[in-house]
Order: sequence, then structure tokens, then C-alpha cells
Amino acid sequence: MSQVRVRAENLCKSFGENKAVDSVSLNTQPGEIFGIVGPDGAGKSTLLRMLSSIMEPDAGTAEVCGFNSISHADEIKNRIAYMSQRFGLYPDLTVDENIRFYAELYNVSENQLENRIDELLHFSYMHPFKKRLAGKLSGGMKQKLQLVCALIHTPEVLILDEPTNGVDPVSRRDFWRMLQNLAEKGVAIVVSTSYLDEAERCHRLALMHEGRFFVVGNLRDIIAASGVEISVWRGDSAKLLYADLKKHEEIHDIRLFGDSIRIKKGPEFASTKSKVDKVITDKMLDGRWEADENPNLEDVFVNHLENLVHTSNDSFSHFSPHPQTYADGNSVKVNNLSRAFGDFKAVDEISLEVKQGEIFGFLGPNGAGKSTTIRMLCGLLIPSSGEGTVAGFDLASESEKIKQNIGYMSQKFSLYVDLSVKENISFYGGIYGLSGNNFNRRISWALQLSGLTGLENSTVGILSLGFRQRLALACSLLHEPTIVFLDEPTSGVDPLTRRQFWETIREMAQNGITVFVTTHYMEEAEYCDRVAFINRGKIMACGSPGQLKKSVIKSNIFHVNRLLTSVELEKIRSLACVIDAYVYGTGFHVATAQNHILADIAEAVQDNTMLQEKIIPVVPGMEDVFVQLSASHFANDQEREFVS
Repeated sequence: MSQVRVRAENLCKSFGENKAVDSVSLNTQPGEIFGIVGPDGAGKSTLLRMLSSIMEPDAGTAEVCGFNSISHADEIKNRIAYMSQRFGLYPDLTVDENIRFYAELYNVSENQLENRIDELLHFSYMHPFKKRLAGKLSGGMKQKLQLVCALIHTPEVLILDEPTNGVDPVSRRDFWRMLQNLAEKGVAIVVSTSYLDEAERCHRLALMHEGRFFVVGNLRDIIAASGVEISVWRGDSAKLLYADLKKHEEIHDIRLFGDSIRIKKGPEFASTKSKVDKVITDKMLDGRWEADENPNLEDVFVNHLENLVHTSNDSFSHFSPHPQTYADGNSVKVNNLSRAFGDFKAVDEISLEVKQGEIFGFLGPNGAGKSTTIRMLCGLLIPSSGEGTVAGFDLASESEKIKQNIGYMSQKFSLYVDLSVKENISFYGGIYGLSGNNFNRRISWALQLSGLTGLENSTVGILSLGFRQRLALACSLLHEPTIVFLDEPTSGVDPLTRRQFWETIREMAQNGITVFVTTHYMEEAEYCDRVAFINRGKIMACGSPGQLKKSVIKSNIFHVNRLLTSVELEKIRSLACVIDAYVYGTGFHVATAQNHILADIAEAVQDNTMLQEKIIPVVPGMEDVFVQLSASHFANDQEREFVS
């Protein structure tokens, strides 16, 4: 039996004239996590289907566990678990019944089944929910259950196609804990993902574009070979500085991240820094230049994509300034808003105020009440109790007027994939009552905003995810609303498209359009002016990202550049002085109330060489805020499920 678990040599697959996969080669060893990262349409799913014997290649060969993917497909299917983006759970069956159904499909022996089910449920922290209907699980729990179903027959190879898309950070950490544990047991894992922080946890990576791998290697080597260097200016005035810098056409490669401006260093950096310093001096902005930072994987990936594809540096605005519309300045104002479904309170007496022109982030775990809240604010769902106004109209009595005066982009697009780009725009324009010359003007505007000018007769179904997202946004803004609700607008898109999308959001806000947005990308939470965190239907915290980090995170967070096994991480988590510990990139983070922790860690894992490691203080991120606020209810939820 070959030690290489998955091997591909020059795999090719075309659909008509489109080369979905173009001469891709790879190999993975037992216990290795091999990550594939690329834009929507890069060919990731097609490649994984060929490796799984679901699709035959046009050329090249693929082997899994030494068996050819075409001539020995049955042998491969008995040795792998494949989890697609549309992996099926049966919502009317319980967790236990779903697992047993897949056990029958994989012919798992009855005398091994009970122990295997118990092992997997404890492994996934799903045992308390054994009797719950799959349809009643949160998104994160559904993903974990799907993985459990895939693992019921103990595969040698696990193939996962964007398994955590749309899953909250707590559930994603849990999911990756499971993957690390499986790898340590010798399972070879091939996984595609659009989350760059997840990709950093892989042993090796391939960056993919237009059907080809253009970079392959481990994280350290990829970053070292990229040549990317990042200079950082940090201050409370970062957003003001960024807005001013974007007006300068000659200033490129700058990025706003929380309270910092990150600038990619290049041949023109000295000139760029001089111009930035002049703006800082002229505007008398408080802040400071900090030590250069190493790029993260997203910086490297975006740099490669920008070199591979044309990106526009157009600085003109797509939006006209909206004057102050509301007497008190609030686009949204709600007090004690609740919504119950039978005995279940999805939203429990929340109160919020959102200013016009504000980017307001709405965060929370899967099933926390985010989408229910947005549906009430959009006039799609009548509150059970409480009061409020949106765009100046009453939630209870003027829901139709609310619908006419807001923009709404749902998690699952409302575009019609069998219609052309222009037909979709025309359909939504008709709904909003647009006509005549104004309608023609807005159609041209929507094509320009979405980057689809010249492609108006193309069928939406053939567009990449990024273009669809931009078109859906343009359709929601045709009638020029002063407030737009975006429910996970960038879920699944590549990092470059996500950055471009957020440039549009910032531009909207600067012109007086209020943006109310939900997201599971914690980096995106850094872009918001203020963030509210909801859990189990209640608002737990609200403030700017900087304020939340200071008020919620009471611990010190350190990075140690040493890979640990899942057993070692559990030993560190059990230390009295440790609040949390988790894999992060090529090392791990540890949250603690102490300043000196290495000696305790070294003793816990019985490795005195740890004392030679460099421990680096880490500025808390919004993911740390999210995890800490979510964790406060996790144990209670599990205990309640056991009792019931």
C-alpha cells in the first residue's frame, strides 16, 4: 500500500470551452491536512470531485490509497469520506437517526455501531443533542453532524469542500479541533476553504486560480517567498485617515483594518509614506507608525490575485451624498423588540439605535437570532412585542412602507439564475416602481457598480459568486434607499472580492447610507463603526470594535510558534491560569491572566524545550471577543440539553 494517500498527476477537466481544472498535480501523506484556497470558480470543487471518483477527468490520473479513481472507484469509496457543500442531512430525523442512516449506506457492522456513534458524538461535543431533530440544529451543529456522518465508517482519506462556509467562529474552531484530532490519527485530509485563517492551520497549502495551482507549500515558505512586507500606522483616527487617503489616486496598496492602516511596501513606499505623513500632519491626526508586520496568508493571497487579474483603482464615487434624513439622526431605533415562535423566543427584548451613515455590525453564533431580527427590521416579520422605527416608519403598522424605503440582500441571493443580468435588474426596478429615463439611468448605474457593463445579456447562473454578490447588492440599491440590510453578504467569496465589496460598503456609508450587516468573518467586524453581539436572542454587548475589545477581553493573549497535538492543547487548557488555548497558524494562542506562562505550559506538556520559545503578546481581535461572549452560554446550553 502506498504511503501517499492522495496522488494527482496533471488532472484536467473542461466544461465546453471552460477549463475548470488545468494540469493540477498534488500528493498528500497520512496525517496531513492539505488546504486548497482560491476564488469562486477557481476549480476547487471540480478537483475534489475528481479525487473522490464522483467525476472522471478529461486527462491525467488520480489515485487514492493506491487505487485509480476511474478503474477502482468502488475501492476508493470504501476508503474515503467526502463532504460536499451540499452534503445532505434529513431534517425530520434526529441526530442519532441521521448517523444510523449513513452507517447503513457505508455497511458499518452492527456490533461496532453503538461504540462508534458514542465515540463520534463525544468527539464532536454533540452527545447532548443526540435526540434533537437535525432541522432544529444551528448551522454550526449541522456542519459537525455532517462530519460525524461522513466519519461513521472510519475513512483513510477525508475530502471536504468548504465545510465551514457560513459557520460562526466558535463552531469553526470546534470543527478544526476535530480535523486536527483526525489528522493525528493518520487520516489524510484535503480541504477547500474561503477562510484564510483556517487555511493557515493546514500543514501544506495550494493557492488556486483559473484551474491551476500557482503556489504550493507550507505557510512559512509561502509567506517567506512572497516578498510582501507590511507597514502599519495605528490610531483612533484610522478611518478618517483612510477616507482621505482614498481620495489620492496616486496612493495604492493601503488597507483599513480596525484602528490601523496597513500599507504594502513596494518600490514607491517612501513616496507613499511621505504623502501619508503629510495628510496626518495637515489633519492633525493622533496615531503612530508601528514596527513592520509580517504578512498573513490573506495579504499574500490578495497580492498574488492582484498580479494575476486586473484590478481597478478607480477613485470616483458610485453614490450621491444623502442629506441628513431623520430628526434624531437614527435610521433604526427599536426598544424591547421580541419575536417568539410558540414557546421559543428567538429575539428577546432587544434595544438598538443605528445612526444614519453608520456601518453597524450584527454578530452572533448560528441560531442566535440575527436573521429573525433583520426580518423584523425589514418589515418581513411582525414583532411579538416591543416597538421601533426603521427609515422613519413604524415596525408594527407601516411594514409595507419600510419595504419600499430600504434595501435588503439576504444570505441566499434573491437573483434569478436563469434570467440575464439586465432582466434581473429590470425585475427589481419594476418592483421598486422605477420607470422612464430614471429607470434607464439606474440600470446603467447597477451595471457599473457590479462590474458587469457589457455583460448585461449574460445569464446570471454562469457568473462567479463575486459578480453575483455585487449584482445582488446593486439590485437592492436601485431605488436609492438611505438604509440597506446585508445578511452575510460576502459568505464564500474570495479575499480580493471581499475587500472590494467592503470598499463599496465604506463608500455607501461615507455618502450617508446606513449599512446594517451580519457576518461570520471577524475581520469584517473590524471594518464596522459599531458592533452589537446577540446570543440566545439577547444583546450581550454593543460598541465600537475597540471598545468591545477593552470591555470584554480581560486576559492577556500570547502567541507561541510551536505546533502542538490536540492532547497537548487539552493539557494546556486544563491549567488553572489558562482561559483558552487554540491552534493559530503555525503555532498556538493562549489566553491567560498571567504575564509569564511558558514554564507552566512546558510542565503541562512535559517538554522543557518549550522554555526556549519566544512568546509574543497579541492584540485581541474580534474573534476573541466573539468566542468569549459565546462561551459564557455554551456550558449552560449543554447542561440544559442533558437535563431535557
